[in-house]
Amino acid sequence: MSWETVCGLSAVQMRAEIEAGHLSARELVDAHLEAIAHWNPVVNAIITLDADSARARALACDEAQARGETRGLLHGLPVAHKDCFLTAGMRTTWGSPVYETFVPAQSSLVVSRQQQAGAITLGKTNMPEFGAGSQTFNPLFGATRNPYDPRLTAGGSSGGAAAALACRMLPLADGTDMGGSLRNPASFCNVVGLRPSPGRVPQVPGSAIYNTLTVAGPMARTVADAALMLAALAGPDARDPLSIEQDPARFLAALDHDFTGTRIAYAPTWGGLPTEPRVVQALQAQLSVFDTLGCHVSEACPDFRGADASFHALRGLAFAVTQGDTLVRARARMKDTVIWNTELGLNQTGAALAQAERDRGALFARMHAFMQDHDFLIGPVSQVAPFPADEEYVREIDGTAMNNYIDWMRSGYYLSLTGHPAISVPCGFTAEGLPVGIQIVGRYRDELGVLRLAHAFEQATQCWRQAPRHPAA
Repeated sequence: MSWETVCGLSAVQMRAEIEAGHLSARELVDAHLEAIAHWNPVVNAIITLDADSARARALACDEAQARGETRGLLHGLPVAHKDCFLTAGMRTTWGSPVYETFVPAQSSLVVSRQQQAGAITLGKTNMPEFGAGSQTFNPLFGATRNPYDPRLTAGGSSGGAAAALACRMLPLADGTDMGGSLRNPASFCNVVGLRPSPGRVPQVPGSAIYNTLTVAGPMARTVADAALMLAALAGPDARDPLSIEQDPARFLAALDHDFTGTRIAYAPTWGGLPTEPRVVQALQAQLSVFDTLGCHVSEACPDFRGADASFHALRGLAFAVTQGDTLVRARARMKDTVIWNTELGLNQTGAALAQAERDRGALFARMHAFMQDHDFLIGPVSQVAPFPADEEYVREIDGTAMNNYIDWMRSGYYLSLTGHPAISVPCGFTAEGLPVGIQIVGRYRDELGVLRLAHAFEQATQCWRQAPRHPAA
């Protein structure tokens, strides 16, 4: 098979081909290295690459299989890690000049679980400095560009992962999400990004271990691939006090499901947020899919009152915990938006934090009540379609000015505050050919339900199959 054919397979298909002896891990790695050579100069998604180590690990995988051994769920599958995850022996920078030469001696749990499951690390994927903002650019590696139009952004903060997946440079990738960083780039790049419940994927090590806004999760081209990745990442760990005590094998259950009678709430603008008409149009064009699945769709939206002030206060607290010391010793080398967020957290009053917690608690109670009347909630992932890569952030939407660099992503961070699992699934394209994702939100800790509805939608639409075209083609 050509590298294009190999890399066009889903991760589940690759796994089956390896098990059947039709593909080796070495062939998979070599094919993806060819894809990287072909596509990465266009999109700048993978910013650290170690081909020699990857080939050595692939050889070890093949030798193990020859002895009748397999290394787990991700045996032989190439992966790359977001540049915020510690990767032992491999440069990890958080996209910041402060850590330009940092090489950790240990790996984050997200990385070690993939490797223990047999995945083969190729390198690292690009992200904005310290993950701040849903646009992937930084002073070390530059901007990651959208595979469907390289003049535009791939989104962020897991933008490198999303672009690499779309270009078939990787079959699976990891990411993080505070305000939409798994979902936004997935929407912009026509791939899948799942924001799991806090604690579903333990975050070890970490200085903000009780932060429930930031989660780690899977990205892939198909929902079944994302479920496979989640099964490898999830599961309790005693070092994370929030980790969920459930067997991750639950995510290997069949995704096919009968949705007859399922109640779905549709929030086309999340209660009146400024949203580009072309985004709403792309979603509206696919609403009938849920009817064909037997669902009952009605327009309704939870009450997100107090969400903005609460998110900004709690986000500021998280930045103060994680970047407060960095600000003291390296302020001159930090991005202005990171400084703003960190200083907001350091300088806000106890009264502001107390109100933020009250507002978040009230929002969760309202969301819980809302989800008793609805099985799922759907709406836009992002309020905009991909925008120019040389614009740091969206400054206005349909004539409405944005107040700060994350104001345009309220469609993402409103749901982060509730703690409910949410997924971005390819939904269609604008008239210009730009991807648009649909956000599916499930009941508390019901990732399996979210994956099943997303899978049914994906199977009906097949939007994920529309791959980007190389500019030279």
